[in-house]
Amino acid sequence: MTRSTMFCLMLLAFVLMGQPFQIDAQPLTSKQIDSLVSKSFENMPAAGIAVAVVKNGKVIHSKGYGVATIKGKEKVDENTLFAIASNSKSFTTAALAILVDEGKLSWTDKVVDYIPEFKMYDPYITANFNIQDLLTHRSGLGLGAGDLMFFPDGSDFTVKDVLKSFQFQKPVSAFRTKFDYDNLLYVVAGEVVARASGMSWSDFVEKRIMKPLGMNRSVGVYQNLADKKNTAAPHSAVKGELKQLEPYTKSDGSLGAAGGIYSSVNDLSKWLLMHLNDAKYGDKLQSQLITPTNHREMLRPHTFLGFTVKPDPRSKRHLNAYGLGWGIEDQLGAIVISHTGGLPGMLSRTAMVPELNLGVVVLTNTDPGGYAFQTISGAIIDSYLGKPAMDWISRAKKNIQESENEGDSVTTAVWNTVKAASSSHLKPENFIGTYRDKWFGDVKIALRDGQLWFSAVRSPKLNGKMSFYKSNTFAIKWDYQDMPCDAFASFALDEEGKATSIKMRGISPNIDFSFDFQDLDLQRVVNKH
Repeated sequence: MTRSTMFCLMLLAFVLMGQPFQIDAQPLTSKQIDSLVSKSFENMPAAGIAVAVVKNGKVIHSKGYGVATIKGKEKVDENTLFAIASNSKSFTTAALAILVDEGKLSWTDKVVDYIPEFKMYDPYITANFNIQDLLTHRSGLGLGAGDLMFFPDGSDFTVKDVLKSFQFQKPVSAFRTKFDYDNLLYVVAGEVVARASGMSWSDFVEKRIMKPLGMNRSVGVYQNLADKKNTAAPHSAVKGELKQLEPYTKSDGSLGAAGGIYSSVNDLSKWLLMHLNDAKYGDKLQSQLITPTNHREMLRPHTFLGFTVKPDPRSKRHLNAYGLGWGIEDQLGAIVISHTGGLPGMLSRTAMVPELNLGVVVLTNTDPGGYAFQTISGAIIDSYLGKPAMDWISRAKKNIQESENEGDSVTTAVWNTVKAASSSHLKPENFIGTYRDKWFGDVKIALRDGQLWFSAVRSPKLNGKMSFYKSNTFAIKWDYQDMPCDAFASFALDEEGKATSIKMRGISPNIDFSFDFQDLDLQRVVNKH
């Protein structure tokens, strides 16, 4: 073999190694994306969908489909605002990166240096918990710990309450060893932004990120929308029928840093273009939002979720990790950086393949809506990577139907048991009273028209009738039904048969993890005279 032949073979190998995911790529055209969205509407009920694709520094597709509200029938377009929920987290990490660039904080600074009242479940962890620990879902606390303070909306919990809550929550793993997704520590991260910058998290994000990038319609929290025209309303799909819901709001905007932003695919295209251009923006990329060092810090793995040496042959995915506000995985040799978001009736995904200079955003205002935020973005990315064709929509429809059938089976069995059960042997006065959890506060068990009733003092929508189920357990049907979150309440009794405490858990296997009833430890409050 001559040196020239060897060089050519090495060069060919280098090219193939560098771009293995593009060999058979047939990117979806705008018309094909239109067809994909139409198929999604045909297969599963949904109100509206918006999709944008950016490639090689340009927006090549940006369009809305369906309606923003089924009541008003307003059409979705590329400027329609949606709640992007947890896609807000990457804005929070970008805000912190800017403050690191300015020397106002360091990634490894201790949280207590900025928020002295911050207190975790262990003194050592309190003292050593740093800024990045707020962002990487490795606190030792369980999935969605404490989210019940914010779900459903309408509660009066504040950032101050969040800061106090962690000391009363029980860890499920050792500190910095295991990924368990959380929201409340991002609320704390937003408070760090506020204290380090001297302005609220939402003001910082709007003035220091959205305004420079030209995201002129976007806001940090719903309350900052001066004009609510062309804003999508949330919807749920129940038994094939769409139901319009009220927007999720938190009156003080305290959940903003974890999931409060409203934006459009037009504005989020600018957000993705900035990231794909190494944090540069402007007509000639003359401006830098975040330094390259801190931008790379955001997009590198910090918490590992999984690794396999024998990946699925279709995706060839070996690695699954979490960065700072972004999920990271490899597919066919390319790194895919993405995040999803979900609030009642709102689902979204932002995704990037930096090696292809590709970005995709899908916003929807229906849950589940055929999981269009996943199926459409997945199909578009697959087409650029050159993956074997897959019917994302049919697969999602099948999964949704199986999940709904399982949920219906479980909940129907529970309520049938309730219907057949006799509670004549019970003495309601043995259960009536006030019960207190150290982070969630008080709940009251009272009689209404001869029926036991559960009321959370600080979360008014957690209010509902308690029906006897079995033994010492009751099933609660909440007045709030925007999401499947009915719950069991099991009483512990003393030797006289009087309730001393309550443990809870969700009834449906499809309950959202943010309804963390299982984390409550409700102890009866004994009045001392």
